[in-house]
Amino acid sequence: MQNGNKDVVISLYESKHKEKDTVATHAHETYQLLYVLDGDGACELDEHVYDITADSFLIVPPQTRHSIRADSHMTVLVLEFDAGKLSQDVQTQLIPNVFGKARVQFFSAFDSSELRQILRKMLYEQSHGDQLWQMALKIHIAELLCTLARSNQEIGPGDTNKLRVDRLRQYIETRYYDIESAEDIAVRMGMSKRYMQTIFKEYYERTPMQYLTEVRLGLVKQLLVESDKDIVSICFEVGFESLSTFYRLFKKNFGVPPNMYRTTQKHRDKNLG
Repeated sequence: MQNGNKDVVISLYESKHKEKDTVATHAHETYQLLYVLDGDGACELDEHVYDITADSFLIVPPQTRHSIRADSHMTVLVLEFDAGKLSQDVQTQLIPNVFGKARVQFFSAFDSSELRQILRKMLYEQSHGDQLWQMALKIHIAELLCTLARSNQEIGPGDTNKLRVDRLRQYIETRYYDIESAEDIAVRMGMSKRYMQTIFKEYYERTPMQYLTEVRLGLVKQLLVESDKDIVSICFEVGFESLSTFYRLFKKNFGVPPNMYRTTQKHRDKNLG
């Protein structure tokens, strides 16, 4: 890899190209993901030629013969790694899915945003990380490959809104703890708040924020019964910023305060046992 350290499992570096620069056809033993930060040009992957522009992702399996031509100033972020040093799950499930064939892939605004954030985390760990930086990189690359694998799933024609709604629902269910507002979600999804709320309500008969509240309260009920965590800690863990808001919403939805719900449910479970 570029830094010459054979112990480094994952390497992330910047490759700059001037206008009309050409990278001659070559191949690597490692897996590579190339993300075009800016500029445009073309690439050849196993004798197939693709146009590339900003936000293009080049998926390059090992031993793939490839080359790049820059038609303007181009900056490419190169992620290179040895899959054999990653976890077994990543090797058996994610690697075959993502690297089944060499290709250039474009992503939705939502997925592009997610991928950029993961790459930024990896750059930070590589530059400023502590003694755990290599472990952190392995975690982030698994997250990156998971995002790529999900984006690679085939979607039927005319299903754009359903795809967006499903990804929005999935985002809420997995990131419930750090969502701040509807505007926050809309920015992540790359769409207007109004449009986002319209299509979500069309499919689920509730707004994204109403669904977020349902997800959080469902987790609260589970934690109240299955753990001995303080109610304040549970409130914080699921993403509520205000304790008073949490109490109000819980009582409104379930008819009793959370502490009474916990006592009642545990007493009932004890009697059933």
